[in-house]
This record gives sequence, structure tokens and C-alpha cells, in this order.
Amino acid sequence: MRHKPTDITANRRLSELTITWDDDHKSTYSFSLLRHACPCAECRGGHDKMSTDPDPSVFLMPEEDSTATHLQQIEAVGSYAITIQWEDGHHYGIYNWDYLRALCPCQICRPPD
Repeated sequence: MRHKPTDITANRRLSELTITWDDDHKSTYSFSLLRHACPCAECRGGHDKMSTDPDPSVFLMPEEDSTATHLQQIEAVGSYAITIQWEDGHHYGIYNWDYLRALCPCQICRPPD
């Protein structure tokens, strides 16, 4: 694990999760992006399609406002990840720190083509 969060804040009004990392980098994820990038086997299409990196197509998906993207609860998974429960009941993805850092949508981490 390269980086660990020092602060995690969920803003339901803005539908955003913000993580401040131990190198002072700040990542802000829309709830929609987090749901589109759910790392569980069901969302990825099976165990054979599992990867440690997010699928690049999640950055091209439109923002969605539905029960699938409304955050209900976030829980720590040990000291290495979080899991998110969505209002539609989905709660299978474990978002580890390396995955979340790779998912950062900012222009520094994901420069425009």
C-alpha cells in the first residue's frame, strides 16, 4: 500500500466522497463514479474480470442520480479499505486504499488526453 487516508468525508448533499491522503493529495469522487467503479465480482462481471485497477470506462460513464448512487452507509474494512452500502441495497464492494487512489478523477492523477 502506497498511500493511506488521513481523512474521509461523505457529503450527501453534493453526492461526493472526499479523501485526504497521507501525502496531502485530496481526491473527490462522485457517488456515481464510486458506484460505477464498484470492485465487487458482481459489478465487474465475474471473478475472471477482477483487477486491482479500475476499468477506464468508469470515467466515461454519465453521472447518475438514483438509489444505486445514493450512499446509505460507509464502513471501515480493517485498516485497508472501506465498503459502501447504497440505498438500493448493494454492499458487496471493498474499496481498498490502492484502488481508491487509482480511481482518483482529478486532473493530476488523470490528465486530459
